[in-house]
Amino acid sequence: MKYSKPITIFLVDDDPLFLKVLETQFKEQTEFEIKSFSTGDECLSNLWQNPRLIFLDYHLSDDKEAANNGLRVLDSIKAKNPLIEVVMLSSQSELEVAVNCMKHQALDYIIKSEGAFIRAKKTIGDLFYRNRLEKELSFYKTTSIIVLSLIGLSILSIFLLAVFFPRLMSGSL
Repeated sequence: MKYSKPITIFLVDDDPLFLKVLETQFKEQTEFEIKSFSTGDECLSNLWQNPRLIFLDYHLSDDKEAANNGLRVLDSIKAKNPLIEVVMLSSQSELEVAVNCMKHQALDYIIKSEGAFIRAKKTIGDLFYRNRLEKELSFYKTTSIIVLSLIGLSILSIFLLAVFFPRLMSGSL
């Protein structure tokens, strides 16, 4: 029985049909807590919920004059919490758009298609695998520092004993 809080993922897209399809697929095929938003402003005002990952539409629009597009929302998310990973979604297959998203610190760029959900699941798997590797690497770095410190202290102790108690170290008492 699991008692830990599920990982929260935000889906942000102004296309209600695509958003509903993606939301349904996530809810049926994953164990994540899914929150959907149709505007960038809604997403930004809900960042207090600490999503681990956000799937964000590149072309966001709404009825407001100051509508946030995807890159502006991405920049705002990263400014508020750089640890939140953002995957950009778009129907554009132009390489320049994907590269520009990466320059704005997007984790990945997924083209909206029938395979978008499969690609999204792969991106999530890669993210969690990378995070696990980073945690393991951090553990091993910390462990090696401790072990090296203990070895250094042992050598220093032996040296001090040899200097201050030479008879003890020579074996003759």
